[in-house]
Amino acid sequence: YESTLLKPLRFVNNCYIVKNLKSLMTEYVRNASDDGAVKAEIIALEKQALVRWNDGNPDGFIGLSSEDVVYMDPAFEHKLEGKKALETYYDQVRGKIKIDRYEMLDPVVQVSPGIAVLTYNYEAYRDGCVFRMNCTEVYRLNPSGCWKIIHTHWSFIQPNN
Repeated sequence: YESTLLKPLRFVNNCYIVKNLKSLMTEYVRNASDDGAVKAEIIALEKQALVRWNDGNPDGFIGLSSEDVVYMDPAFEHKLEGKKALETYYDQVRGKIKIDRYEMLDPVVQVSPGIAVLTYNYEAYRDGCVFRMNCTEVYRLNPSGCWKIIHTHWSFIQPNN
């Protein structure tokens, strides 16, 4: 037996849940329809940072990185945690990197609400040599609507045997 006082409360709670679920689903559908725009934006942000990086300027990546970024690189024994640690590393290489040209090959962006994962192969050409790496960047949409990198992972491309 259900109290007559609880019936209106249940109705109000169910309406609230349905309204919020509808709002969430609308936002999810809107985000899904914007996947193409998000993918293009993420690739453009990464390319802008790479252009600066290839000229010895890490500020593009510093600006894109969140305060809680985690950075993994095969040159390091341990990962770097936090933007301050990343800035310290980048300051050591500032002005020392000069790439004649680069290619971002086969970029793929996977989008979920508030998160975008970018993977690509990176080829850098310098003094007649080619350096090949894999890159994974995880971007998070911050409350102000800007995409920030929360995780970077570089690895060497294994040569074909």
